[in-house]
Amino acid sequence: MTERTRRSTAPTIYDIAEKAGVAASTVSRALNKPGRINSETERRIRAAADELGYRLNPMARSLQSGLTGNFALVMSDMTNPVYFDLVRGAERVTAEAGCTLLFADSQENVDVELDAAQRLLRVADGLMLVGSRLSDEQIVALAELKPVVTVNRLVADLPAATAEVEVGVHEAVRHLAELGHRDIAYLTGPSASWMNGRRHEVLVADALSRGMTVRAIESDSPTIDGGRAAVPRVAASGVTAVVAFNDLLAFGLLQGARDAGIDVPGTLSVIGFDDIFGADLLTPPLTTVRSHMRSLGEAAVVALQRAIAGEPGADSDRPATKLIVRGSTGPATD
Repeated sequence: MTERTRRSTAPTIYDIAEKAGVAASTVSRALNKPGRINSETERRIRAAADELGYRLNPMARSLQSGLTGNFALVMSDMTNPVYFDLVRGAERVTAEAGCTLLFADSQENVDVELDAAQRLLRVADGLMLVGSRLSDEQIVALAELKPVVTVNRLVADLPAATAEVEVGVHEAVRHLAELGHRDIAYLTGPSASWMNGRRHEVLVADALSRGMTVRAIESDSPTIDGGRAAVPRVAASGVTAVVAFNDLLAFGLLQGARDAGIDVPGTLSVIGFDDIFGADLLTPPLTTVRSHMRSLGEAAVVALQRAIAGEPGADSDRPATKLIVRGSTGPATD
């Protein structure tokens, strides 16, 4: 029987070091700063820690490093299903690092977002802003307090995790062009949303290159109600297809079109963004540009870890977007 077996105390990094055949300092680096040692050695150390039932002590780590072990995340609307997978991805990487994910909902309100960000930064080592509606100046001011990573938003000189939109938008425009659509609309999201502007910009450039016209139609809010309210404006525009800023707007547009007697896709084709839960359950099922939000959440935490450690940002793959064709798009009618 080994000394470790006889003892009833919790395992320590020295127990792990003995089992893995490495120095205690190497164990500390592997568990507290992932990616700093050889991957095979790190894997062996983590396997030994799991076998011994070792758990990081957040209080001890805080006293030693001055870090809390908390990562903060503020999202623009936690009721939007698009964020479910993003939070799940962020939580997975956070938990693997032995840290805790704290999050808040800004409710699409700039003042609420700023207040939440400032409060969370008092108890966290760094902050992720998801779909932020803050100004660049406000975000930079937060970053002067502690590390900040923007998600689906770019701010000069700050680390970011952002999905690429070009491929998905290109596929959407090509799909509509092949169906004979020449007059299309973009149903806008919030004016303060960086991603709204980016999607609109790419859509217009791609459509114009194909000889198509794009009209911007404003929505009241990026919600199902916002989509329903936009139906009269869409009908009055005379377009044959609409690309909505997000799936919630597209959901509302489909509901409102049905109530107004507008045939989708016979008279109007509709495309959403994000491929949230339920998009394939609608009547008709929604054609949408899928975003890999879980990968985006994982990338955001990795970027924040590097920023907290004072390491330079690394170029990483931007989660791709892809058009998922379903029943809400069809040939254009004269």
